[in-house]
Amino acid sequence: MNLVIWLFVGGILGWVASLIMRTDAKQGLLLNVVVGVVGAMLGGWLISPLLGVGTINQNQFSLGALSVSLGGAVILLAVVNLVRSGSAR
Repeated sequence: MNLVIWLFVGGILGWVASLIMRTDAKQGLLLNVVVGVVGAMLGGWLISPLLGVGTINQNQFSLGALSVSLGGAVILLAVVNLVRSGSAR
């Protein structure tokens, strides 16, 4: 059951990140889940040590963990946009 919640929350975070970065029209449900989960890993590597907060990948569903995971997803989409089009938007 924990896997289903993890994928669901990852999908929501990926969707919110795609709304923030204005890439929602290019992404589907599966890509939103991938962006949310991979973004949470990226946030765990980059942001989590600075703030001392875990991510959704570490089974923490607090507001801080969701924020770090969302920040990682936004960073991931910014890097992908930068590589694809030459601008982070």
